[in-house]
Amino acid sequence: MLFKTGGITLLLISLATFLLAIEAGYRLGRRRLSLTDEPERSHTNALQGATLGLLALLLGFTFAMAVQRYDLRRVVIVDQANAIGTAELRSRLLPPPHAENAGRLLREYVSAWMAYRAAGIDSAAIEAAETHAAQLEARLWEIARQVSLADSDSNPAELFTEAMNHVIDLHEKRHRSIEDHVPEVVIFLLFAVSTLALGQVAYSSGLSGRRRPIANLTFAFVIALVLNVIMDVDRPRRGLIQVSHDSMIRLQHSLGAPKP
Repeated sequence: MLFKTGGITLLLISLATFLLAIEAGYRLGRRRLSLTDEPERSHTNALQGATLGLLALLLGFTFAMAVQRYDLRRVVIVDQANAIGTAELRSRLLPPPHAENAGRLLREYVSAWMAYRAAGIDSAAIEAAETHAAQLEARLWEIARQVSLADSDSNPAELFTEAMNHVIDLHEKRHRSIEDHVPEVVIFLLFAVSTLALGQVAYSSGLSGRRRPIANLTFAFVIALVLNVIMDVDRPRRGLIQVSHDSMIRLQHSLGAPKP
């Protein structure tokens, strides 16, 4: 699928498509040059302006959607690091051997999420890391259950259970933040309107009898570049623009967790 290609490849495909639209629009305009009167030229210019306005609206709308998802991923990573750090601190209040076991499992849990991040687009590695994290959550929750059953009035047990509940909730939130993208139909619509707009610009050039190659090529390149940036921001595992994992890395160093 087009949206699963690399950034440079997508840029080149977009640019090639736009150049074809420009050439086709210009040739069609040249063919209509001798048959076009002033009212038709005015109508064509009005349609061109309307299409460019629609393109600007769609670009702004789609870019805002992509950035919103990028910000959500950034916030979730910080929240997850804070939640794990809180759970680890509270685990130290548990009676032995639960304190040692919980601390060890939480350090391994951080490594599992770092492996999830490092998996890239390897679906098998992603699934393995997420499965490992879920297994660790189950073992940590079992520790919370045991200490709660041993002393239902234990404040450390209550605090640790609350922290683990938050950690587990953030698991699904982290997963959804990675999987949630701008709907493909919106991206297809954006590409279609971009192609149409560039074709109409070239069509107007054909009606005037002047190709204007520098202006049209520059416009095509800028639109292709903006589309590529939108796709890059929207693809957390493929793009060059990645959310910072500094919070999780600092947590891993502070806990002494083994690197994946």
